[in-house]
Amino acid sequence: MSVIIAIDGPAGSGKSSVSKEAARRLGCGYLDTGAAYRSLAWDCLDQGLDLEHADTITAVAESHEQLRPLNPDEQRHVVRGVDVTDAIRGEEVSSTVSAVAAHHDVRDTLNAGFRRLVESAPYPGVIVEGRDITTVVAPDSPARILLTADEAVRIARREAEHTGVTAEALVRRDAADSKVVNFMTAADGVWTLDTTEMSFDEVVDAVVDYITQRTELQVLR
Repeated sequence: MSVIIAIDGPAGSGKSSVSKEAARRLGCGYLDTGAAYRSLAWDCLDQGLDLEHADTITAVAESHEQLRPLNPDEQRHVVRGVDVTDAIRGEEVSSTVSAVAAHHDVRDTLNAGFRRLVESAPYPGVIVEGRDITTVVAPDSPARILLTADEAVRIARREAEHTGVTAEALVRRDAADSKVVNFMTAADGVWTLDTTEMSFDEVVDAVVDYITQRTELQVLR
């Protein structure tokens, strides 16, 4: 069974890019749970479903045909045979994904799927990143990390990525998601790393060092 490495953090904290690079260095898989929620939101929008109807969204989540990639170098997301990798980063999905994630039954369904996927993963470990990974998805993980950064820095990072995410949108999404999960304060046993004044490589080095100290995983390169 693969070891689960749990990484939480708000938008712009660096959790996705850091998690992918850490996975490469450790020979691990990488699971982007945010992309799963975005793919579900895209699916519901494409079908014209009411995002406020919890039972409907949960039913879609239960029968979702999305192939969730675990290879950090091959992150293509497919829903019902359609490659939605680019579409799920668009403004329409970005502005609605919080509504989908707000339903507890939806979160429970996806979280259970994340655990099953990791259990059968062909990797010595899988770095799972998202919003409530350290507390709900993998509370028993031997290495649980919360990445944080000042709001201004997180906004600047998102703008530098040219994703089209505005400061207003980032703050609005954080506010909406924080009503469902607490991803700004570390739970007991979770290591907090403030990346505000750190370079990308410094953050990756710190995360990899922490993981190797807490698990039997070793750096491959």
